[in-house]
Amino acid sequence: MTDRLITRLLLCLLLLAPLAGATETGSTSQPPLRVGITEVPPFVIADGKGGWEGISIDLWRSIAEQKGWAFEFRQMGFTELLQAVESGEIDIAVGALTMTSEREQRFDFSHPFYQTGLSIGVARAPKSGLLQSLRALFSWSFLSVVGGLALLLLAAGTLLWLFERRRNPQQFGGSATEGIGASFWWAAVTMTTVGYGDKAPVTFAGRLVALIWMFAGLIMVASFTAAITSALTVSNLQYQIRGPQDLPGSTVATIAGTASARYLDEQRIVSHAYPDLTGAMQSVTAGETDAVVYDRPLMQYRNQQLGRERLELLPGVFDQQLYALAMPAGSRLREPLNEAVLRLTESADWRLIQRAYLGEQL
Repeated sequence: MTDRLITRLLLCLLLLAPLAGATETGSTSQPPLRVGITEVPPFVIADGKGGWEGISIDLWRSIAEQKGWAFEFRQMGFTELLQAVESGEIDIAVGALTMTSEREQRFDFSHPFYQTGLSIGVARAPKSGLLQSLRALFSWSFLSVVGGLALLLLAAGTLLWLFERRRNPQQFGGSATEGIGASFWWAAVTMTTVGYGDKAPVTFAGRLVALIWMFAGLIMVASFTAAITSALTVSNLQYQIRGPQDLPGSTVATIAGTASARYLDEQRIVSHAYPDLTGAMQSVTAGETDAVVYDRPLMQYRNQQLGRERLELLPGVFDQQLYALAMPAGSRLREPLNEAVLRLTESADWRLIQRAYLGEQL
């Protein structure tokens, strides 16, 4: 009797063994997990062949392989991704999602897998200060001021010549070109208060023009000096930004609806939103904005692809952020996912994954 009971127990164990194995992996009886992604290099990158790669993608694939989870990617926009994970349309959101208290009220996060913060990108400083100054002197804004001043000198000189050409031919006579040239010279030296005294009007109308021009010259010289100073210094404004404390008073590029945009709004810093990070960074190179503020690893990766338009990324980060995977509130995947995230991020493979996309400057 005892032998027969033992035999039956062994048969039952043999029959239940395959079922136990299927429940452990969950891959033979469970439908594939719906994994929402949005392209955000270097965490989620389209490889150009219909596939996906990146820091977050490699992380997720390692977790899925470790847990034996089948899955399918579903690409969507960033706002749509947040709505989908909140409504339960997807099981996991994979990308560069920043953990915030506001988002925690809408859905659950895994343990963080990446710690970073905001960083500042400015146009690269020129190699030579003299070269930059010469460039400013030949800029369109500076040359337009010089051209406008020359026209005013010509107008004042011509008006004086009309009054003086007959009564004062010794100083403003000769051909029209000679007379206007002499009047132009007089207007220039009078405006700069040099006044060599080699030419002076003798008619009442000419002296009245000279008197008005003397007072106008004081304003002209002050305006011209301000224009020169502006041309030599405004073009170097972005190089004076060396940290977040220098951002107030500047125009900063960012992307709407992100942690960086929220930070700029909270600090009352003037910002200009762009549809993508490349456009925001290129606006700095083009001189449309003074700096760009965004997540450091994202800017670091994109900066490598800008070639000659690369920005200077200032050292250090501020407004610390944590990236995590997101799930619908109360998801059954939270505990096993947390365990897998901790195990992977504590391994040596995790640093190799980061280095593959960000280089040595982690």
